[in-house]
Amino acid sequence: MDLTLHTTVLPHTDPEASLRFYRDILGFEVRTDVGQGAMRWLTVGPKGQDSISLLLAPPALDPGITEEERRTVNEMMAKGTYGWILLASKDLDDTFATLSQAGAEVVQEPVEQPYGIRDCAFRDPAGNLIRIQEVG
Repeated sequence: MDLTLHTTVLPHTDPEASLRFYRDILGFEVRTDVGQGAMRWLTVGPKGQDSISLLLAPPALDPGITEEERRTVNEMMAKGTYGWILLASKDLDDTFATLSQAGAEVVQEPVEQPYGIRDCAFRDPAGNLIRIQEVG
């Protein structure tokens, strides 16, 4: 079996705000932009890594979920507990400085974790946690 990571999904509540964050702050390229209004699906990814994408989708608008589930999703997103992603950087301090100066919401400054990883954390406009680990 030959499997690779192709696409992972994070929710969004505002496609324009998410687009500005992932394109303008993180520097990801926009690969697809489908739909209109709040019902937009955006696919973005790191430049030079065409085989890996991040799909930003509006989960609370899915017609297949109940009103109670919709409220739960919206509450979890508002708290930042619904979605998260792990990114990597060779220069964590520079990445942290660039993102914080660009206005990204800082959750945690760079720190050495007790489990041996140095990382920092931000939130995207939908409340998703973006952790960035330092790699050699």
